[in-house]
Amino acid sequence: MKELRHLNKYFVKYKWSLLLGLVITVAARIFAVYVPQFIGDSTHVVEQYVNGEVTDLALVKKELLNNILIILGATLLSALFTFLMRQTFIVVSRRIEFDLKNEVYTQYQNLSINFYKKNRTGDLMNRISEDVSKVRMYVGPALMYSITTITLFVVVITYMIKTAPLLTLYTLVPLPFLSIAIYKISRTINKRSSVVQLYLSKLNTFTQESFSGISVIKSYGLENQVNEDFVSLSDSSKNKNLDLVRVQAFFFPLMVLLIGFSNLIVIYIGGNQVISGEIDNFGVIVEFLMYVNMLTWPVATVGFVANMVQQAEASQKRINEFLQQEPSIKNYNEGKTPIDGNIEFKNVNFTYEETNIEALKNISFKINSGETLAIIGKTGSGKSTLLELIARVYDATEGTITIDNVPIEKLNLNNLREAIGYVPQDAFLFSDSIANNIQFGKVDATREEIIEAAKNAYVHKNIIGFSKGYETVLGERGITLSGGQKQRVSIARAIIKSPEILLFDDCLSAVDTETEEIILNNLYRVAKNKTMIMVSHRVSTAKNADKIIVLEDGKIVQEGVHQDLMNQNGPYLDLYNKQLAEKEK
Repeated sequence: MKELRHLNKYFVKYKWSLLLGLVITVAARIFAVYVPQFIGDSTHVVEQYVNGEVTDLALVKKELLNNILIILGATLLSALFTFLMRQTFIVVSRRIEFDLKNEVYTQYQNLSINFYKKNRTGDLMNRISEDVSKVRMYVGPALMYSITTITLFVVVITYMIKTAPLLTLYTLVPLPFLSIAIYKISRTINKRSSVVQLYLSKLNTFTQESFSGISVIKSYGLENQVNEDFVSLSDSSKNKNLDLVRVQAFFFPLMVLLIGFSNLIVIYIGGNQVISGEIDNFGVIVEFLMYVNMLTWPVATVGFVANMVQQAEASQKRINEFLQQEPSIKNYNEGKTPIDGNIEFKNVNFTYEETNIEALKNISFKINSGETLAIIGKTGSGKSTLLELIARVYDATEGTITIDNVPIEKLNLNNLREAIGYVPQDAFLFSDSIANNIQFGKVDATREEIIEAAKNAYVHKNIIGFSKGYETVLGERGITLSGGQKQRVSIARAIIKSPEILLFDDCLSAVDTETEEIILNNLYRVAKNKTMIMVSHRVSTAKNADKIIVLEDGKIVQEGVHQDLMNQNGPYLDLYNKQLAEKEK
């Protein structure tokens, strides 16, 4: 159970509720134990009357009535305390589930982009949902049943030993065999539970990717192939679940068998002791039979609890794998660090860890606050990587990046990202209304601010053309909109934030040149006195920038303003002539 030690802090957090639950559990079991005693006494009273030891029928009836009332009262009190016990433990388990899910989700947000490149969405979702649910069964029902079982065993067996020590010894003979069987089966359940959860993650991942890529699947006519793959994966998952269920199926029959043996022992050994006079009260046999059957469910829950604990151990191990990972991008400064927007790269190199591709090589440039920098280059030249380094999505492999003459690592990470409005190349929109997608950039934005941002991004006319206007709910990843509309909504989301630094990663690639010109004019107006960096493969996007950098294979091959670069015989002029020729066709 070493993986489950992670939950100890939650047990400490809710220790008073758990202690209250323990007291209630003890009370519930004590009242439950009274019932067999008074049934045994009632049996003894009847036995005495039948044997002629007591002849007053009215006295017998009175004693039986008293016993019935006591049994009824004890049963009601036991039921009440059992209800309170369940309320206490189950509520605590739900709170721990809530806390653990928040802990996992917070860790997901803290982990760096590399983590998400190495792990699939379906697996991430499974660990925060299915695995946490398995763990909740350990901190709730498993804990409750364990305390109930231990309490009942202590109370019942203490009374049994006090009443008939030898009969108690014989009655408990099957229990050691039960313990050994539980231990053996539990180890197998642990291994098979881990495999089941792994296949559940694979299923979640497969279905999530299928739904996200349904347009590709349909356009290539791969529905049958994908369905066959899903059936194959489902069959494998089903078989792993059946392997687990086969082992779990041994538990309850084994419990019933061993409890049955205990009943036979009570009847045979106890009967002989009554005949020999070692036990002078036949009611003791009745009591013992009731106690043995009263222990049936707790003994059965030993297997049930062991099963839940083993599954929780396997699930918590999967959760811990992510909780123990350290984010590669850390906030080294908790103090406030205001950002103006002066950016400088000094001999910066960057290599992607997962592919070992050297994306940037000895990059050096400077841009002052309020200036606009355009970065031009072919696909794979390192343009997007450069923007990601400014936003500290990654840290440079070598060299120094400073903002306002402070190394970027020494800035408060939250302050840095709050000062940046970033529009990625692949615009991502949430399955929410258009208004809320824009407002994501500034959560307290008014409707007027949202509309103004949409106008500056030249998407307002498109939005009001929809039947529900700004309240139009988008499909997953913004699939309802065209590529150009998604880009423009993303631009609106960035500029409504009014950040000190604006980063645009080829975010006008899906719009025509006329629309591009309108948006650029608006952006230059909105970004006045702000630092703006625009990545593009179009010369038309870059021509009005204060400074232009041309990247090729991760290196700066040209640098200057539009007219200077046009006067040079280099990649910039070649790209301009090529795009001009394509436009005239």
